[in-house]
Amino acid sequence: MGKIQSIIDHAESQCQLRGTRMTRKRKAVLSGLLSSRQALSAYELIDICRDNLGEKLPPMSMYRILEFLEEEGLVHRLKLANRYVACTHITCDHQHEVSQFLICVECYQVEEVAMSKSMLDSLKGNVKKVGFQLVSPQLEINCLCGSCQTAKGKP
Repeated sequence: MGKIQSIIDHAESQCQLRGTRMTRKRKAVLSGLLSSRQALSAYELIDICRDNLGEKLPPMSMYRILEFLEEEGLVHRLKLANRYVACTHITCDHQHEVSQFLICVECYQVEEVAMSKSMLDSLKGNVKKVGFQLVSPQLEINCLCGSCQTAKGKP
């Protein structure tokens, strides 16, 4: 739990520098995401907060908390799965590449990997070529993690 608390402390200090606050409930939600290797839904996070804080947050409150954490760059919303995951770069103080999210379709384990600049440039070019405008370069790719592959008897 020491590592998670260290990440929470870092996130809190970054929020203070930006003039925002990490409330007890926001910390509990971020802690729940940091503790999980899986992407979690807002309702799963409500259950975690109920267990950890002893109070049930209404769904609208949870969505507002998640929106705040997303705006602060602390969590990512995975639109395809309608779930949330903690950013793996919370404690980094430098700019990172655009993220790709590999999402296991069986267990919702998520891996965040960087997209190379050349891949992003190619994506932007393809989008522009067909007359579209890129709104978000975030890629979410449905996969099968190693554990689920093994459970299904696949190499």
